[in-house]
Amino acid sequence: MYTSRNTKVTLFNYFYKIQIILGYYYLCINATKDSSCQCISKLNRQSILVPRKEYCVVNNIKFDANNVKEEQIKQMVKIDAGTYFIGTNNPVFVADGEGPKREVVLTNFYIDKFEVSNKDYMAFVSTTGYITEAESFGDSFVFENLLTQNMKNKINKAVAQAPWWLPVKEASWQHPEGPNSNITFRMDHPVVHVSWNDAVAYCNWIGKRLPTEAEWEVACRGGLSDRLYPWGNKLMPNSQHKANIWQGNFPIENTEKDGYKGTSPVTRFLQNKYGLYNIVGNVWEWTADWWITKHSHNQQINPIGPSSGSDKVKKGGSYLCHKNYCYRYRCAARSQNTPDTSAGNLGFRCAIST
Repeated sequence: MYTSRNTKVTLFNYFYKIQIILGYYYLCINATKDSSCQCISKLNRQSILVPRKEYCVVNNIKFDANNVKEEQIKQMVKIDAGTYFIGTNNPVFVADGEGPKREVVLTNFYIDKFEVSNKDYMAFVSTTGYITEAESFGDSFVFENLLTQNMKNKINKAVAQAPWWLPVKEASWQHPEGPNSNITFRMDHPVVHVSWNDAVAYCNWIGKRLPTEAEWEVACRGGLSDRLYPWGNKLMPNSQHKANIWQGNFPIENTEKDGYKGTSPVTRFLQNKYGLYNIVGNVWEWTADWWITKHSHNQQINPIGPSSGSDKVKKGGSYLCHKNYCYRYRCAARSQNTPDTSAGNLGFRCAIST
């Protein structure tokens, strides 16, 4: 982190970003062989010079519970009211606030079986004309191994502490690897390059909302207690891949033994007894909560997190996660991003109250 005369720059999860009056610019550091690579870095936005509302139209899209049609409910899972445990007393990343194990009381809610797909998001954009924040910024970050060699040759900068992330102009949900890419044959894959604000806009339009972190984690656990994954403690029961995560030597080689180099279809990996797919792996998923790392040991009723903050909680890990460097495809794992952050491994699913 360093400070210039006019603005303070702080490392984001995958990149540096500065906003000035004329728009958004990315500050990247040339990657070298001895670059210190970290999977997750603490996020803070301290460089905002223009009010966010100028770039965000979320408030123009109103919640309408009547939009939740019967067929949509069929694509959701009901989680019954009850007392559950979230968190862990054996955290892998203590600084992330994975612990302690704590009791929560939740009322009934529904959560999507699947992550929101490109097809779903296209319906929203086609109806509303919504423009995502990545589209407004003019670029987004893409994992380098998903880019063509020709595209990589045009980019001479990378993120200092995560040099596998490259800034690609015009990368967005419709063009995940830049302007020459498309989602024609990925309509059933999760939408990516969507910020928290973009996710909320979609949820409002469809008559839903983002799940709270507690709801998300209870859904992830699938009725199991003190288990690492939605299906239990063994990563590959019966030698079967249960999630879309990295296999091989990251970030050099992905053996794709699970069948996928990048995202997989939202219907691909059934992961728990609740009937949820891809709740871990594939893409990180936004939750409603603001980020904190200190949690009360006391029982909480329908916890929603703090009333304000700088970062939002994301859960589940992604196709880039590997136990040796980003062991966050566990139900108790968590990370953070600013609400306007977008990347090629960040999506969401929706919930509703009953």
